[in-house]
Amino acid sequence: MVAAAFSCLDTAKARAGAWPIEPDRTQLIAKYERTTADRGYDPEGAVVDIAPRRDETLSVFVEHGLTPRLTLQGKAGATRGHDRWAAYSGRGPVEAGIRWTVRRDPRSALALYLGAGEAGVGRNAGYAAPGRGSLDLEARVLYGRSGVWRGRQVFVDLQAARLKRQGLANETRIDATLGLRPAKAWLLLAQTYAGQADRADVDARWIKSEISVVRAFGDWSVQGGWRDTVSGRETARDRGVVLAVWRRL
Repeated sequence: MVAAAFSCLDTAKARAGAWPIEPDRTQLIAKYERTTADRGYDPEGAVVDIAPRRDETLSVFVEHGLTPRLTLQGKAGATRGHDRWAAYSGRGPVEAGIRWTVRRDPRSALALYLGAGEAGVGRNAGYAAPGRGSLDLEARVLYGRSGVWRGRQVFVDLQAARLKRQGLANETRIDATLGLRPAKAWLLLAQTYAGQADRADVDARWIKSEISVVRAFGDWSVQGGWRDTVSGRETARDRGVVLAVWRRL
């Protein structure tokens, strides 16, 4: 999935993926994700035993401000993993696109993203075998709003996306994030990633929950969190750790 970038490095504001990066500024996020699963969701949504599997990804996400309204973004990395039938190691998905800020005011932002992605050697969909998939085309709407709650800075980020996928079923995705800054250098994130595949013979659905903490050190930040698939159909109940280092240039 395409991850939203959260700019906790500007400690004066809480910002989410809908907000543009300032012209000639860049944000880098290097992220390590490791998930395992020995249970999954059947076609009725019940939890059942499955063959154990493990997936690991090391990726770099980049955002660069082109103009006050245009932000270029991309992602690349490496991946490895295995299950009962296959093992893989090599290039992960490569993604690139551009985000246009439709409207912005002091507290909110509305943006549109158009991008493309090339599948990697690993698991390009949670319900599919490693290596399945080819070219993805994505259109995404992003809305973010920030404010103050009980004297603390908060923001919400809502995103809806449509993916046209070669070699895999087309997908609809809904992502939501709630951010809270309990102190100047700390940011708490509660995120939900939901999606559904279109194809009738693969009625895959999933809802993933992620809780993480981000600590800023000037232009650097570190993030640690935990992700879990809390609901689904025809998909693994994968869960695991998320670690990241952020850099603002």
